[in-house]
Amino acid sequence: MRVLAISGSLRAASHNTALLRAAAELAPEGVEVELYDGLGRLPPYNEDHDTDDPPAEVARVRQAIASADAILFSTPEYNGTLPGQIKQAVDWGSRPRGDAASLWGKPVAVVGASVTDYGAIWAQDHLRKALGLAGARVLDIELPVAKADERFDADGVLVDLEIRDRLAEILGDLARQREQLKSAA
Repeated sequence: MRVLAISGSLRAASHNTALLRAAAELAPEGVEVELYDGLGRLPPYNEDHDTDDPPAEVARVRQAIASADAILFSTPEYNGTLPGQIKQAVDWGSRPRGDAASLWGKPVAVVGASVTDYGAIWAQDHLRKALGLAGARVLDIELPVAKADERFDADGVLVDLEIRDRLAEILGDLARQREQLKSAA
């Protein structure tokens, strides 16, 4: 099973990207986690550009989402909500509407990290809502990584054992959700 991991942070030393790298290390047997790296090149959604020949990065993110078995998003929180660049991925991945969209019916989990006491909890909630409206099958889980600067070492390695365990559980949950969907089809 292949999980596409999308970080909503563009920073080189992002805690959210480091969280997804940890997910790749912790993936259970048979689960491969691939980090999407083009979010900074993804343009804002514009229906005028949503044609049979969309911008190159749009085609790339749609293909990455469509070919994944599941998606793991990790979002920071900016001004109490999700960052615009992660919303762009949802907007482009939800078009065209219905089952032709790459997000439609896809098992998805949302986690998030922040240096605040709240661990991007509002951003995670807003992203889960947007993904649900886009037709994704959003897992009812939360992983707020509060005070993220204390949860990772200087090299960006997740050192908090409780969070590592929870992240591994979430990957297992995504795998089970995918299997349930395959069995039901």
